[in-house]
Amino acid sequence: MTDNTKLSKNYCVILAGGKGRRLWPCSREERPKQFIDFFGTGRTQLQQTYDRMLKVFPEENILVSTNVQYEHFVKEQLPNLREENILVEPIHRNTAPSVAWACHRAQYLCPEANIIVTPSDQAVFKEENFEQNILEGMDFVDQHEGILIMGVRPTRPEPGYGYIQMSDETEVSDLYKVQSFTEKPDRNFAQMFIDSGEFLWNTGILLFNVDYMVSLLRQILPKVIFNLLNTRIEYRLPFNKSKKGVYESHEVLEAEKAYMKLNFARYPNLSIDYGILEKSDKVYVKLCDFGWADLGTWHSTYEGMSRSDEDNVIIDSKVIVDEAKNNIIKVPHDHLAIVNGLEGYIIAEHNNVLLICKKEDSSARIRKYINEVKLKYGDDFV
Repeated sequence: MTDNTKLSKNYCVILAGGKGRRLWPCSREERPKQFIDFFGTGRTQLQQTYDRMLKVFPEENILVSTNVQYEHFVKEQLPNLREENILVEPIHRNTAPSVAWACHRAQYLCPEANIIVTPSDQAVFKEENFEQNILEGMDFVDQHEGILIMGVRPTRPEPGYGYIQMSDETEVSDLYKVQSFTEKPDRNFAQMFIDSGEFLWNTGILLFNVDYMVSLLRQILPKVIFNLLNTRIEYRLPFNKSKKGVYESHEVLEAEKAYMKLNFARYPNLSIDYGILEKSDKVYVKLCDFGWADLGTWHSTYEGMSRSDEDNVIIDSKVIVDEAKNNIIKVPHDHLAIVNGLEGYIIAEHNNVLLICKKEDSSARIRKYINEVKLKYGDDFV
C-alpha cells in the first residue's frame, strides 16, 4: 500500500462543541474558548488546531464536530472546510455521542477509515514531533485492533489533568498497554504518580480504526446513529440512477442531518473516557514528546505558558505588576490593569465581568460562581 493510499484512509475529528465555561469570564457560552483568539496570535484555538492537523491529514478528511449554536463560528473561521465536513449537533451532549456520529460519517466516506479524535483547546510546542507521533500512531491502529491514546510525560504534579498508568510495553517502541486511568487526582497523589515513573498525562487525543470503535459504541450507546441506515427510506430519497440502490451523497447527508436533528437527544450525556475507554481491554498509550499543554482551564493555561521573572503569566494584555507573583492576568486590549500584592490569583476581565479568585482549584470555584451569577443576575453575565 502506498503512503498516499494510507493517508487517504486517515481521518481527523476535531471536537469543538463545548461551552468552555472553565475559562469564564473570557470564554462565554455565546462564544466559547475554541472560537476566541485567546492569546493574541491572530488565530483562534480552533483555527490553530485545524492548521496543525492540516499538516498531517488531507483537507477533505478533517471533520469538525460542534453544536448548532456555534455552527456559524466554524464556517466563519474555517471557510475552506466543506459544509459536509461539519457535524452540527442539535443539543449539547458529551464526547461519546460526538464520536459515534463522526465514526458513522467517516465509515460512510471510507469503510476502512482510521480516525484521530482531538480536542480543540490544546497547545503543541514541537510541531514536527507531533506530526511524527501522529503518523506512527495511525500506522499502529491501522494494523492493530484497539484504541491508542497519546500520552506525555508529566512535568509537575498537576491535579487538573487525567493520568494513565502504563502496563507492559508492546512490540512497538514507546507504546504500552494501559493499566488504569485516574482523572484529576489531588496534588499528593499526582506527585506519587510522577515519582513512580509509571504514569503519563492523558492528552485526550484518541486514535482507532473505525470498525473497532463502532463495535464498542454499539455495546454502550443507544442505537441512534446505527439505526439511520434502516430509516433513510422514510425520507423518500431518490436513488442514484447510475448506481442501483445507492443514494446521491448530498441526499444521504441531508437525510443524516434531518435524522440526527430528531434523534440526537436520545443519546446519554456520556464521555468517551468513561463510556468507552474504561470498558475496552484493548487500550494502549503512546509515550509522545511534542510539548503539550491543556488550555482548557486557567490553572492549566498558567502552567503551560512562559512566565515573567515574578512567575506571572500575562496574556495579551497591558499590565503593570508591583510586588505580585504567581498570577495569571488577562484584560481587554483597551484596559490597563495594575496589580499589587496578589499571589496565586486569576485576574480576568471580559465585557461585563471581572473575576479575581485564587488560581488553585479554580475550576470548582468558577463552576460555583457561574451557577450563582446565573441564578442572581441571569444569562447576560454567563
